[in-house]
Amino acid sequence: MYELYKDKNITKVVGIESRGFIMGPVLATRINAGFVPIRKKGKLPGDVINEVYKKEYGEDVIEIHNDSLDENDVVLIHDDILATGGTMKAAYNLVSKFNVKEIYLNFIIELAELNGKEFLGNKIADKTVSLVEF
Repeated sequence: MYELYKDKNITKVVGIESRGFIMGPVLATRINAGFVPIRKKGKLPGDVINEVYKKEYGEDVIEIHNDSLDENDVVLIHDDILATGGTMKAAYNLVSKFNVKEIYLNFIIELAELNGKEFLGNKIADKTVSLVEF
């Protein structure tokens, strides 16, 4: 992953709870970027902004600290697995609220039969990298 992103000027790696909390901080350290967690509702202290999204069995909410990103950031959103794409799309929408310069999406494993990249949409999918496709 380091080789993929070392020259992208990434300033923050955003990890999605909880799978993105393992490789996300390691990659952030390696590329000399900050790490920012996205967590489920009610788990972050302080002031947050949130994104509500639909899941196959209802709605869910993710949150990020309201001061964790700004318009000067280049962001890599990381999660270990891309399945249906709902959580990643919600994370993308949440990070977009900060008007950052650029957003990249990264997964270690993509469950291709669930069509998560298609759900993300063409604009978003062009910036995604899956390391292993099942």
